[in-house]
Amino acid sequence: MSEDRPSSTPRGFFDRLLQALGSEPRDRDELIELLRDAQSRALFDADALAMIEGVLQVSEMQVRDIMIPRAQMTVVSRDANPEAILPVVTESGHSRFPVVGETRDEVVGILLAKDMLRYWAESEAAFNFRDVLRPAVFVPESKRLNVLLKEFRANRNHMAVVVDEYGGVAGLVTIEDVLEQIVGEIDDEHDIDEDDAIIRHAPGRFTVKARTSVEEFNDYFGTAFSDEEFDTIGGLVTQAIGHLPERGESVQLGEMTFKVLRADGRRVYLLRVTLNGADD
Repeated sequence: MSEDRPSSTPRGFFDRLLQALGSEPRDRDELIELLRDAQSRALFDADALAMIEGVLQVSEMQVRDIMIPRAQMTVVSRDANPEAILPVVTESGHSRFPVVGETRDEVVGILLAKDMLRYWAESEAAFNFRDVLRPAVFVPESKRLNVLLKEFRANRNHMAVVVDEYGGVAGLVTIEDVLEQIVGEIDDEHDIDEDDAIIRHAPGRFTVKARTSVEEFNDYFGTAFSDEEFDTIGGLVTQAIGHLPERGESVQLGEMTFKVLRADGRRVYLLRVTLNGADD
């Protein structure tokens, strides 16, 4: 299908850049080498290089490369009452939720967290999914990310349900997932601050950024985890689990239980650390 062909790179910017470099690459690999050489000569900074490489990469990637797998989707049931939905909304920190029927293959629409406000603001209003449900957008696993981003922008949509070749739900993807391939991880108000790598929520229960150094972790908790093989606590947990973990997986190390709160197909982002004996 035509939508699966990568679109051409915007020529204006690169033509001017190549003119400044005095060379024209024969393929994408040579183009990237030229860009990296230009960055090393301070023609632009490392952040700009990372974003340019991200743009090139997005044109080659497909939805299946970045989607949140079906098993890790945070969904709400069409038959659930508001009291059952509210904990899902508040604990996940998401703003949009697929609404499912009997199974996860039956996505009947999308619930926006803000649409729940009407129910709570008007205590006498009876909550009815039909009143607040938004239509779901379905995309194939093979759709190119640059095409999907264009559609997100054109339709002012932020989430799509991903289906496999048989029409079953394979996962979901958001506009943030696509943009993160270009600009890097995007923190929002539900993420912990850059300067706060470790947050204490209750006695014995903490949220820890996976990229926190083992040394910093040891200093905070008084532990003695080795940093000879891995610099970050996320690397240590990944090694202990034995594979790149998915959200919800956990492992016990010493007197602590580490649970993966946020991860994708490439790395772990956020961990829940519980001291043994404390409630998770």
